[in-house]
Amino acid sequence: MKRTALLTVAEMAQAENLTMQAGTPGQVLMERAGRAVAEAILARWTTRPVAVLCGPGNNGGDGLVIARCLSEAGWPVRVALLGEWSAFQGDALIQARHWDPASCVPVHPDALDGAELVVDALFGSGLSRPMVDMAAITLQAVAQSGVPMVAVDVPSGVFGDTGANAGAVKATLTVTFFRKKPAHVLMPGRALCGEVVVADLGLLADVGEFVQPATFENTPEYWLADWPRLADDDHKYQRGHALVYGGGVMTGASRLSAQAAARAGAGLTTVAVPESAWPVYAAALNSIMVQPMSGRDSVELAASLREVLGDARISAVLLGPGAAGGLARGVRPLVEVALASGRPVVLDADALSAFEHDPEALFALIKSARAPVVLTPHEGEFARLFPQAKTLPAPDKLSRARWAAQRSGAVVVLKGADTVIAAPDGAALVNTNAPATLATAGAGDVLAGLITGLLAQGMAVFHAAAAAVWFHGEAAQAFGAGLIADDLPDQLPAVLQKLVGGPD
Repeated sequence: MKRTALLTVAEMAQAENLTMQAGTPGQVLMERAGRAVAEAILARWTTRPVAVLCGPGNNGGDGLVIARCLSEAGWPVRVALLGEWSAFQGDALIQARHWDPASCVPVHPDALDGAELVVDALFGSGLSRPMVDMAAITLQAVAQSGVPMVAVDVPSGVFGDTGANAGAVKATLTVTFFRKKPAHVLMPGRALCGEVVVADLGLLADVGEFVQPATFENTPEYWLADWPRLADDDHKYQRGHALVYGGGVMTGASRLSAQAAARAGAGLTTVAVPESAWPVYAAALNSIMVQPMSGRDSVELAASLREVLGDARISAVLLGPGAAGGLARGVRPLVEVALASGRPVVLDADALSAFEHDPEALFALIKSARAPVVLTPHEGEFARLFPQAKTLPAPDKLSRARWAAQRSGAVVVLKGADTVIAAPDGAALVNTNAPATLATAGAGDVLAGLITGLLAQGMAVFHAAAAAVWFHGEAAQAFGAGLIADDLPDQLPAVLQKLVGGPD
């Protein structure tokens, strides 16, 4: 199983159950989990008074192991219990026998007195309802105290499968086991987890044969084998030809996209623009070709675009960035031409807004297209294009993106700090390397261009979208503070060199 797999709560339980069925007792797994948390604490903090908050289930059993290990290391330990000692069952009950119940106190803000570190072993990832009463009150007291907190699996109140927050407070460190869960990478859970450590529990070696997750963290491990490599004798047409449609008013957006497509490795990049705007593009672009298109309205421009697409060497198309100049409906004929071209198509910005009042028409066009399609909405565009997604039983970002991909027939890149890349077959990736500096005008145009450049070179559509999102984040991190979208394409060569090097 890939190290980047994200396991749901049920999948993790299945992995543990398979390991126990193969002969490893549950109490051994609990001992390993608790010791892993204790070791992470000992590696980061010097000896100090610690309060361990224990729930009545297995998460509380982990907490008792942590308390014992820290006590054995010479730490002053106070165990605070939520509920009655008699509520412990199974493996947690076995661990409870190693601790004196008379020394425990109830979970309450008073239990924090004198503590310089708090361990949250109350609920873990299995919680599916908002926290109430004394658990929530005590965690709020932890947050107000400023004392660092270590969470076992996830901060209590974070839902493991969605990252939703139902009363959690921010942890300094979260220790989880075997593989991350969606909560560790989806907002707001990711922000609440602090540093995340994944501890090895020694689960069954071949558990991946039985537990086959559909969600992964977006890292090069997932798509690097499909990266387009250069051969010594390649020429520019073998590297693909990306076509970007450029609008006549907001010219900067498509220029950014075209530069990104070229930096992603496309051998040629052309911007097709209305004749009236040709001087603006031609004066601003050097290595990017500018193709003027005749036409006084969107229907005539669409006919001209069809003629441009008569060049069989064009291998991918981007439509949307700055395409409409605020009049998105006029872009529809252009989208129809692009989707009928038989090339992979990326639709962004105005190309999405053009169908906000008739999304089913877009989905029908996508499903009849002869090549893959990528949609790159931000949350506002997504809500207008997929309004029904908010009524899903679990309307978290991962579920919404998956549903949208299945509904539309396209790969959906739902952008944000935790961008989700979802395919119609249910596969999904969550991206985690995007810094906050990417929240700047034009950054999405660069991302759309990166995807197009990779598609132009023949990269598989899901991999191309995922790789582009990852490189987008890496480029922003490489630049640092003060980033504007114009800076992103120039950061790509160093990022690419670091990861994939030069020609084979």
